[in-house]
Amino acid sequence: MIRVLVVDDDFMVAKVHSSVVARQPGFQVVGVVHSAAAALEAARTMRPDLILLDVYLPDMSGLDVLRRLRERAPGAVDVMVISAARDVESIRKALHGGVFHYLVKPFEIETLRQRLVEFADHRAELGDLDESAQMRQDDVDRAFRAVSSQQRRLPKSISPETTGVVERALAEADRDGLSAMECAEATGLSRSSTRRYLDHLVDTGAAELLPPRYGAAGRPERRYRTRTH
Repeated sequence: MIRVLVVDDDFMVAKVHSSVVARQPGFQVVGVVHSAAAALEAARTMRPDLILLDVYLPDMSGLDVLRRLRERAPGAVDVMVISAARDVESIRKALHGGVFHYLVKPFEIETLRQRLVEFADHRAELGDLDESAQMRQDDVDRAFRAVSSQQRRLPKSISPETTGVVERALAEADRDGLSAMECAEATGLSRSSTRRYLDHLVDTGAAELLPPRYGAAGRPERRYRTRTH
């Protein structure tokens, strides 16, 4: 499990972010704090793998928290900054502090979930490497890559994990395929989200659009099926 500490002075925002983390497979929220002092203490005692760090904290800037974390134990914890601060100086300090990513508020919840997926993939790349071995250039390239080539090609708001869920639903359907509504019911996604993922699979060639059927209301119904090669 990837242990996550959530740091935000806004109690409701911290609750939302911790809820997203808790629902993400492979992640565990080990603490939620609302000040810089509490963040530094929690980082010391809880030893999280990842800190979601706000910049605007009541007692100290989150960027100063980042600096102290690096002074205390360089590389001991990964940090993802989540803040409304979008000035160049803040972003530069975050980059120099070695953050994994910088999310500017406000943003879609799906964006945070996607960054967690990317972090898990990046961590897995490092975990697959033998610490005692000499790294080749391709090993180094993988270690410094924040997202996979597949994720970089994905359109905005499309995640590889959810794409896999929709693909599995299509694969389990019969030769008549699924409508967006049927796929939404099978996956638990909203109809609009499901339709977006289905159209993405058609665009990439993983699925095909079948001739429309006419539903009970007499309207044509788009149906999707896994493409057979």
